[in-house]
Amino acid sequence: MIALKKGVPRIHYYNQDFVDLYVRSWNLIDAQWARGTKASGFEGSMFHQKDKVDISVTDACFSSFYLVYSNKVYSAFATLDAIYAKQELSGAIRSHYNFTTGEAILAENNPLGLAPPIFAWVEFDIYHKIGIKKRVKDVLPILGDYFNWLDQVAFDETLGLYHAPLSASIMVDCKPRKDALYLIDFNCQQALNALYMSYLADIMNDKELSFRYKKRYFMLKTKINALMWSEDAGFYFDLDESGNQIKARTLAAYWALLAELPTEENADRLIAHLHDPDGFATPNPFPSIAVNESDFNAKGDGFNGGVYPELTYIVIKGLEKFKKFEFAREAAAKHIYFILDRMHPDGDGVGHFWQSYQPLSDGIAWVGDGKENANQKDILTMVCLATITLMIENIVGLIISLPRKTVDWIVPTLELMGIENLSLKRNIISILCVKNHRQSWEIRLKSEKLYYFTVNLVNIKKKTLPIPSGQCSMLIEKL
Repeated sequence: MIALKKGVPRIHYYNQDFVDLYVRSWNLIDAQWARGTKASGFEGSMFHQKDKVDISVTDACFSSFYLVYSNKVYSAFATLDAIYAKQELSGAIRSHYNFTTGEAILAENNPLGLAPPIFAWVEFDIYHKIGIKKRVKDVLPILGDYFNWLDQVAFDETLGLYHAPLSASIMVDCKPRKDALYLIDFNCQQALNALYMSYLADIMNDKELSFRYKKRYFMLKTKINALMWSEDAGFYFDLDESGNQIKARTLAAYWALLAELPTEENADRLIAHLHDPDGFATPNPFPSIAVNESDFNAKGDGFNGGVYPELTYIVIKGLEKFKKFEFAREAAAKHIYFILDRMHPDGDGVGHFWQSYQPLSDGIAWVGDGKENANQKDILTMVCLATITLMIENIVGLIISLPRKTVDWIVPTLELMGIENLSLKRNIISILCVKNHRQSWEIRLKSEKLYYFTVNLVNIKKKTLPIPSGQCSMLIEKL
């Protein structure tokens, strides 16, 4: 059994291979902390792949979703703070910075250095997992200036949408989107940004600011649904420079679920594409573009069929918004099995994590024949979204909020699973679902302080109970 890094929470699950994958993720993260130079502005210790030249906004944002579970062994926001310190007077924050010099990296195909605008969503998650209200107060002005800068450089007042180059998205080489200018993912991300800016303002009890961002959210929601939703296809599409829909089904559309843009009926239609074998219902969920797209490549070819943990993560978090918990858990488990397969390759070779996987069969995805585009091994930034975050939130099923002192446990199926030594600020808790000596399922709980525990047995029962300090247990059948 692999030893777990001291201090981080331990998970329990009936499949020990899943647990080992979780443990190995933390152990590899431990080796990926770097300190830049004083001249670069990246002086402090932060999570950074040591062989990478650049420091990326997208990497910093997504890595926070699992670093928040480290019980503060690792900082979830050190890299974010280093990037915030680079903000320009205009409010600009660029997508990439040189880790050695600290200079912004502006590419020819992305001259403004635009990146997915998801800071507010990230900070809201950090607040609920770590519970520092002062941080919200400190970052709100930074995020507000960044929001305003995006309005100045990327907002089209005629259409009421944002324009951005494809390289500003996660799906940088997606062939069906090559003519897109008004990206569905970028616009959904900005809607998500506005929604969570309103939530952050609510935390600070700033009603005026909250209302301002909520208004922006609803304006964007209306425009996206009017211009980017196809009633015939039941799908969201990019627009070209003339404002016409580009009828190619890609996973970029599923940011709309995360931003809570579709009606319940339209959400069901969008989700139906995830069950369609000609859409995204592949053995390894979910390919970056639909199977019946002409550019789909069963071997991957980057974002033209490859399965990327960050995109699967986005889809699963979107499914949660519409209470599709069983489907979300099933997709998470399938995806983790495919990651696990590459950790135990045939022969005596050592397994690795990879950036991208094949959708229809076991194996890593083909990304390209150029050195810079090759599928890289043990780049942890995105894969740990599956092996840590999805493991805790969807396989074990725990949703945590420190400010509310709540833990919600969504239990789609009764299995041996749980978590041990999870820090809720100054409260260490353990939760475990086991069979007792009478072969009945029970939940055993251990806590240092009072908190509120909600058990959600999907399609059966949901109940909230105050959990006192000490140890206690509850029989599932008695709930």
